[in-house]
Amino acid sequence: MNPRIAAYAVLGFRSTAAFSSHPLVVLPSILNSGRSLTQPQHNMSMTPTDNDMVDIAANIGHVQQMMDDAIASSDRQSGSVRLVAVSKTKPLELLQAAYETGQRHFGENYAQELMAKSTEMPDDVAWHFIGPLQSNKAGPLVKTVGLDKLACIETISTLKLAAKLNRAVDTWNEASSGDAKKLGIYIQVNTSGEETKSGVTPGAEVCGLVKQISEECPSLSIDGLMTIGAPGDDSCFDTLAECRDEVAKVLGREPEELELSMGMSGDFEVAIAKGATSVRVGSTIFGARDYSNLSK
Repeated sequence: MNPRIAAYAVLGFRSTAAFSSHPLVVLPSILNSGRSLTQPQHNMSMTPTDNDMVDIAANIGHVQQMMDDAIASSDRQSGSVRLVAVSKTKPLELLQAAYETGQRHFGENYAQELMAKSTEMPDDVAWHFIGPLQSNKAGPLVKTVGLDKLACIETISTLKLAAKLNRAVDTWNEASSGDAKKLGIYIQVNTSGEETKSGVTPGAEVCGLVKQISEECPSLSIDGLMTIGAPGDDSCFDTLAECRDEVAKVLGREPEELELSMGMSGDFEVAIAKGATSVRVGSTIFGARDYSNLSK
């Protein structure tokens, strides 16, 4: 088997097409370990040997180069797109390896995991919550992580959750000795119309929610929009950009003032071409995931 394809097989990728020009970097030990090349091996604790399999620094370098190329091809300003390294289910040593390359924005999908990691990682990490958030976890998340480190909740799609976060922010500010802060949020939009996807519907629904939150949740800052989209459907990115124009009018702001969080490992280059200002990349940096023994 071709060594590069073998390496992808171990890490759980079904296709190497998206990475033909910028392959995921796997250290030689993975190819000489005698492990199965047809089934991904998962281990949440990950032994030192497991951690050594993926070269985090090289992978981040490749992703950043791909981003730079996409930005240049789109005639956009250098550095205009943020990389959020999606580190869900990954052990701290891999996050630390990414941190040592200069990576500061990390995305987590589970409240309990984010809270645990935030107490162990350096204070200048900016945490993005990118998964579904139960309203009863809003208070503990804000209290534990704090507004100095919790950069954004990217998955707001109900007024109920926004109100819970607003109260949590007020409580945090009351206990803080510094100036009052706001919590950044993105409105999640279901641009594909899939029932399995969360988010509000483009058009009147997203505009209505934005209006309600802006009027009723003064401790939240609506900083942008987020979507997951359907695999292979680039029109989802166009839809989110159109939503931004509509939301900007509701808020009385310029569209460019609002973020577009869209694009993941398989399509972030296309998302950048469509106007993304923040991309969420995980497996291309950290390798395949293991969801066993995960506390949400």
